[in-house]
Amino acid sequence: MMQTFKVDMMHKYEMFDSSLLHHFLGMNIIQTESSIFIHQRKYAASLLNKFGLQNCKVVSIPLVRSDKLRNDDDSGATDETQNRKIVGSLLYLTAIIPYLVYVASLLARFMHCLTNKHFGTTKRILKYVQGTLDFGLEYENGKGYVLIGYYND
Repeated sequence: MMQTFKVDMMHKYEMFDSSLLHHFLGMNIIQTESSIFIHQRKYAASLLNKFGLQNCKVVSIPLVRSDKLRNDDDSGATDETQNRKIVGSLLYLTAIIPYLVYVASLLARFMHCLTNKHFGTTKRILKYVQGTLDFGLEYENGKGYVLIGYYND
């Protein structure tokens, strides 16, 4: 059934079958007989390079627990355009590094009133990303998966 659908699609639309998928929407895919590994190393590295943090010192956690972000923190205003680009890029990275969702969405809450403290937090998250360049999602053939989530009140 699937093969028939594929052939029908190839006749109806101008397309070709180039075998295994290697790259899709900024994600790299490595397929073997036993697994599929999806990562965004190239995208993350280009993001770090774009914002001048390609050789930055790596931090072990993306957000310091004692850091409380507020709308008005008296640290002064910052360049909103650049910070918005970084936060948007971080949101895209959550496809492969899902636990960045919290910190990226936390920063997105302050887009209307960005301060230097927010920008410092954004840079810290990029420093964390520097240490996750080799991270990805691996799906092994024949294994079942269970989604586990955590939250903190």
